[in-house]
Formats: sequence, C-alpha cells, structure tokens
Amino acid sequence: MGLKLDDKKALVEEVNVIASTAQSAVAAHYRGLTVSQMTSLRARARKQGVYMRVVKNTLARKAVEGTDFACLSDSLKGPTVLAFSREEPGAAARVVRDFAKENEKLVAVAVAIGGQLYPASDIGRVASLPTLDEARAKLLGLLQAPMSQFVRTLAEPQAKLARLLAAYRDKQGAA
Repeated sequence: MGLKLDDKKALVEEVNVIASTAQSAVAAHYRGLTVSQMTSLRARARKQGVYMRVVKNTLARKAVEGTDFACLSDSLKGPTVLAFSREEPGAAARVVRDFAKENEKLVAVAVAIGGQLYPASDIGRVASLPTLDEARAKLLGLLQAPMSQFVRTLAEPQAKLARLLAAYRDKQGAA
C-alpha cells in the first residue's frame, strides 16, 4: 500500500530536516535482508545516534535536494537505506561497515561528507574517523604535551641535584 501525498510530503520534510543538520550520510542497498536483520540494523543505528530510514528513491532525491547531500542523488538506485550521522561524522559509516561484515547483503553504495561524494570503497576511511570523545582526548593530549614537557624541563635540575645528594648520602652511610 502506497503512501498518501500528505504522508510523502511529511516524509520528505522529515528527511530534509535531518539531512540539513547531519554531519555525513551513507547510502546502502539492503536487498535480501530479513525483517529481523533490518530491525537489528536500525537498533544499532539508534544506539550510535544515527538516523536510518528506507525511503523511495524519488522521495529521497527530493529530501536531500538543497542540502550538502544532494550529491547522493545519482547513487540512489535500487532498494536503498539512508543513514545520517547527526553527532559524529563517522558514526553512520561505522554502523553500516560493521553490519555489512556480518551480513554481506547490506552493500554500501556511497558516502557523503560536507557536500563531497565518496565511493563505497572509502567507507573504511570515514568509519575510522575518531568519535567526539576520542577527538577531544587527542586535542587535550596535544595541548597538554608542551606544558608537561616545559614543567619537566624546569624541574629536572632540582631532581638531578636531589638524586646526587641522595647517592652521596648513601655512599657516606655505607662507608
């Protein structure tokens, strides 16, 4: 049973709102997946903060029109599921890549980040982008490293003197 015109408009509007705020998107073919496998895929996506939706290709093209993901339009052929990362750029790619390892019937078609379309072979590169927490930890480490080195450099002469005096005391005590 098809969707009514109002339902189609609402669906296009919903996907457009998500696409206009998303960090990245992945289009994948899902032909041959069972209902329980699709349910499992959707549950993983929700857990990772990924919006995932099966949308007819004509409606999907209208939904991504005017967003950074308009470049996906030519890739929307066949039974396609769209996954949008809302918080972390690599989240959708990670969900699709990890699920595709277990279910070869889910095939990534295209990846888009910031208006740039990448082939499905680049899904591994996008999936390896750090999470928000990992990126913060790396940044903090980079900011902290020079200061730590500076403090160690300032403290080293006094530490050397203390070790020298302790060694002299131990030598005197042994004699």
